[in-house]
Amino acid sequence: MTKIDLLTGILGSGKTTLLLKYARHLIDSGENIAVLENDFGAVNIDMMMLQELKGEHCRLEMIAGGCDADCHRRRFKTQLISLGMQHLDRVIVEPSGIFDMDEFFDILHESPLDNWFEIGSVITVADSEMEEKLSPKMEYMLGSEAACCGKLVISKLQGEVDEVLIQSILDHVNRAMVDIRCDRRLTQRDVIAKDWKDFTSEDYKTLSCAGYRGTSYVKKFSPDEIGSSVHYFMHIALPQERIGEIITDIMSDDSCGRIFRIKGGLPATGGWLKINATREKTEISPVSEGQSVIIVIGENISRERIDEHLKRYNSDVEYVSI
Repeated sequence: MTKIDLLTGILGSGKTTLLLKYARHLIDSGENIAVLENDFGAVNIDMMMLQELKGEHCRLEMIAGGCDADCHRRRFKTQLISLGMQHLDRVIVEPSGIFDMDEFFDILHESPLDNWFEIGSVITVADSEMEEKLSPKMEYMLGSEAACCGKLVISKLQGEVDEVLIQSILDHVNRAMVDIRCDRRLTQRDVIAKDWKDFTSEDYKTLSCAGYRGTSYVKKFSPDEIGSSVHYFMHIALPQERIGEIITDIMSDDSCGRIFRIKGGLPATGGWLKINATREKTEISPVSEGQSVIIVIGENISRERIDEHLKRYNSDVEYVSI
């Protein structure tokens, strides 16, 4: 049977970065794998970041979003049926950050998937830099995704691990699970906390054998309700030398709303630029393939105010925001 892993984490936690490292290790170990980007949104930017994995031993697949939950579930099952017929060693599913955990487990118990797939690991990424108190929707996502995980992996750690910090993250995750009436509590044994550049083969083996926990909790929000916090700005052409400044201005402008993350792609001389910005830092790097779109994730977002920032410099007359 094909092993299937689920890699979760709230928006901006770093799960795509971990996915790149984990998938690369599996490929280098001789496994034939597929990565399935499972997105409720209308555009999937993270797929751009994964292109380097594509090759003889790795398939990249995406479930197109922009539809209701029932349609999304059908597309998810159809894609898994297609992958199940490929006789792969492992499939890694990465949701967009907006995900109903039951969808994963329920679909895999349906025929014929229950004969083709075996759940391997549910891995949840928690950001070491996340705020002490998140929005109600993000607290729900944090708790519901961690509730079933086999391992909680802490991101953005550098140097010697601060045990006090790790315990505070555990306390935060456990409070989020209390809030959704989940009886599970994570302990240090459930955590992998080290700088990702120092991961060893044993660390990746731990991830691949992490397993999962079956737990119950109260569903406080639907994916559609959480997805209302995501806005798309398309057909954008900005002066390349000012992109960082424009993104920083949007992130720091309180009238734009409480922004957690800005990601996307923009055209540049000779190719494309990948944008990945949080409140802490903005990363802009070249990629071979792209799509002209900026995705803003947050709370109480003012699309009109962000429009003003982008239109001030945008030269693409087909600009549109959703």
